[in-house]
Amino acid sequence: MVQNRIERASFSRFDKRRWIQLTKEVNTRRVIQSVGTGLEVLTTVAAFSGPCSLSAIAQGAQLSPSQTHRYLGSLMSAGMVKQNGSAGLYELDAGAIRLGLAALSRLDVFANAETCIADMVERTRRTFLVTVMGAGGPTVVRWYPGSPPVITSLAIGGVLPLFRSATGLIFYALGDAAEMERQRKLHEMTDPSAVPVNLTDWRAEIEQTLVTTISGDLTPGLRAVACPVFDLQGRLPVVVTMLANGAFPPSDDTHAISVLQAGCRSLTESIGGKWPISRQAAKRS
Repeated sequence: MVQNRIERASFSRFDKRRWIQLTKEVNTRRVIQSVGTGLEVLTTVAAFSGPCSLSAIAQGAQLSPSQTHRYLGSLMSAGMVKQNGSAGLYELDAGAIRLGLAALSRLDVFANAETCIADMVERTRRTFLVTVMGAGGPTVVRWYPGSPPVITSLAIGGVLPLFRSATGLIFYALGDAAEMERQRKLHEMTDPSAVPVNLTDWRAEIEQTLVTTISGDLTPGLRAVACPVFDLQGRLPVVVTMLANGAFPPSDDTHAISVLQAGCRSLTESIGGKWPISRQAAKRS
């Protein structure tokens, strides 16, 4: 009988410990799930271009209005969301803005480009380069050789022509409008032959397709396809250009261009930029 009491007591202690452990695990899972749902609500608010209603947020987060209201209350208490007193609409508060700015301060387009472009090289086996708009024009700052590599006199630090390279035309069409117009007028005065007569058509096409191709203009047999990368303010911190020579059949260009565009879009979004709506990739030769 004493033995039975001891066994019941041992079982009760075990059962209680196990119950406490299970309760903690369930509570932990609930907290994690709640955090995830709260972040989803915050992301939904951030996706709107301005103040938004409770119903719109609930629909975007795929929650009931009552659930959404509770999460919005918690986010408001944390300073992440605020509510307009008169209209009752919700928008991001200072806490979310500080969080976003802190994340942006840690972004490095070149660090992000390393992984992104390495993947594009692996998928296409083509050579890629990254350019910025320097004082002398589009300047190569990164070079990623393909297999087989492209042999050209161009190298890191090299400057590409603004109007006779695919890279330069992307900068002209989508870069700082005032500066690009200044460059056009300067070229027309100093080297009129360098400015294409159909420059307006080039710009319109690039604005639609977000990509352009030039073949053989700088180096015979070399095809260059350039695509933009946009930052948070819609500016062009870099342009990514893909090079191919006779070792790569033109029939593979369509696939390679789609890889380039997808990679530049991914890179844009990784640095907080917004990718514009684009249409079918354009090709010129």
